[in-house]
Amino acid sequence: MALLPILTLPDPRLRLISQPVERVDAAILKLLDDMLETMYEAPGVGLAAIQVGHAKRIVTIDITKKEEEPRAPLFLINPQIVWASEELSTYNEGCLSVPEYFEDVQRPARVRLRHIDRQGVEQEIEAEGLLATVVQHELDHLEGGLFIDHLSRLKRERVVKKFTKAARHEARAVERQPEDA
Repeated sequence: MALLPILTLPDPRLRLISQPVERVDAAILKLLDDMLETMYEAPGVGLAAIQVGHAKRIVTIDITKKEEEPRAPLFLINPQIVWASEELSTYNEGCLSVPEYFEDVQRPARVRLRHIDRQGVEQEIEAEGLLATVVQHELDHLEGGLFIDHLSRLKRERVVKKFTKAARHEARAVERQPEDA
């Protein structure tokens, strides 16, 4: 397994719409394993393939606490929500692609999800609470969305401006570094 670099705002690749996986092969299984390792190391509770530069409809999720054993990762290939409750819940969300920024986001409290597992078998699961929120957050990524899209325009523009300014500052700092002799 290998750690993968996580894309951060304002990287335009985060806005790409991910493509379906045609078949679960060795390359997809390796990507799933690398994503899981990257997610645990970050640390995070969910990671979409687009966040590591792969525009594939793939998500890894694990909401178990680090100290809890055994871990219970979910591997979702070509996931889609087939039902969502009218009841809403609010969670304070963050994102590995929008580091160190958190906001309350309201989403359906329960969802039913259809996906393909690591063995290539179609599955259906129901999620509620934190898991429902994480599933919806990660599936937003597959459509080119970020959790900040659920915020007011003013808040969203402030976040984008902050991260764009930081990226420019970082790029200038890299340009100014002397080359190694």
